[in-house]
Amino acid sequence: MSRKRSFAHVTDANTAILILGSLPGEASLAHSQYYAHPQNKFWALMSDVIDTDLVSLPYPQRLETLLKNCIGLWDVVAEARREGSLDSNIRDHVHNDLIQLLNTLPQLHTIAFNGGTAEKLGVKALGEIACRYRLIRLPSSSPAYTRPYAEKKREWEKLKIRDARP
Repeated sequence: MSRKRSFAHVTDANTAILILGSLPGEASLAHSQYYAHPQNKFWALMSDVIDTDLVSLPYPQRLETLLKNCIGLWDVVAEARREGSLDSNIRDHVHNDLIQLLNTLPQLHTIAFNGGTAEKLGVKALGEIACRYRLIRLPSSSPAYTRPYAEKKREWEKLKIRDARP
């Protein structure tokens, strides 16, 4: 089982909302793009949140549009052993340095976790500073998490509340 590594974070000084996944899946790693699996609903869900069609945009423009909307991306896990793409297969993981990143984001007020594994590992990695932020657990955008799209969308729309602080 080989070690898988996350991508660089996508943030800037205006990032107010940070969405944290667990670790990129096989399709994402193969394309070097966040949420590259064609059945992953991340880009459709974010399109609904920011009222902009991200799905039809080229990948660099998707990232640029998120940043223009003060939304950043990263993963909780820096690297791990994992067969396939399922979070349940993550072994021997090392966290990304979330605290160091958060110290560079003066506008950040909300951290959203894309799925239960990201939340579980992320809250642990954040430790005591987690209480400084509004934390939101979102249903995973992964096709492995089979809730209907409309249910996922209702939960993801919590990100529309942009000014909330804990």
